[in-house]
Amino acid sequence: MQATNVQSRWQGTGIAVRYTLMSLLSVIFLFPIVFMTVSSLKPDFQILQDSASLRAFLPVGDISFANYPEAFDRAPTGRFIFNSVLVTTVTVVLGLFINSMAGFALGVLRWPGKEIVLTVIIATLIVPFETIAVPLLLIVSRLPWIGAAGLEFGWLNTYHVQIIPFIANAFSIFLFVQFFKSLPGELVEAARIDGASWFQIYSRVLVPVSGPVFATVTILTVLPMWNQYLWPTMVVQSEQYRPVMVGLQYFFQLNVAWGEVMAYLSTITIPVLIVFLALQRAFIESIASSGIKG
Repeated sequence: MQATNVQSRWQGTGIAVRYTLMSLLSVIFLFPIVFMTVSSLKPDFQILQDSASLRAFLPVGDISFANYPEAFDRAPTGRFIFNSVLVTTVTVVLGLFINSMAGFALGVLRWPGKEIVLTVIIATLIVPFETIAVPLLLIVSRLPWIGAAGLEFGWLNTYHVQIIPFIANAFSIFLFVQFFKSLPGELVEAARIDGASWFQIYSRVLVPVSGPVFATVTILTVLPMWNQYLWPTMVVQSEQYRPVMVGLQYFFQLNVAWGEVMAYLSTITIPVLIVFLALQRAFIESIASSGIKG
């Protein structure tokens, strides 16, 4: 009985230590977000003055929301946010469909050579985007324009040049393959016996039980698409199509207003936080259960 009490006491201590360390790590990771949000409420002189002390993380002093309307006045922030939301949403929706279909074909269907195809797809993960950026730029600059008239050439200064190259994603395909492989094979066999086609098996049997992997791929697609900078800088010169990260350049021209910069960054962080908070439960479930099971 005494040994049981000692063991329970040690387990309780271990849990307390674990949660304490996790809380400390959470606070450390929250520091940049807290600093950014608090600084967006302060004038520039106070941001620089408070940066040497803990006051940088506290909403004290001359606090106001004046930086937010000024950030929208200095740059077409609303337009940039709309562009990023449009590009990211379309890429995510099309990417979920195409990558999940590819994962279904490689993880569920049986056909000769699929292991080789999957190996080649995974091998593309080691190729940095910077190595193919210039060749890809030359390709898209010569492709026929997608539009009603069809008389123009080149995809530069368009939405689809920011979307189409990033719809298919090797890591997303890999996640779908691993998740579909982890599902019970009896689901597919029972559907085939009932006379379901392969597309019906995909859409009516596997997709409804694949929420965790869909949430994971959504988050892993939203983050890089929302943070796109190099590619839009190369292919978009028109203000009408620029995303939020390229729009950040407007705040570093002439005099830098750090309060406006922090207000702009706080504003463009909100959509990403909303997506993550909405999908975090399914994301954690996917990672913990079967999403990256080999």
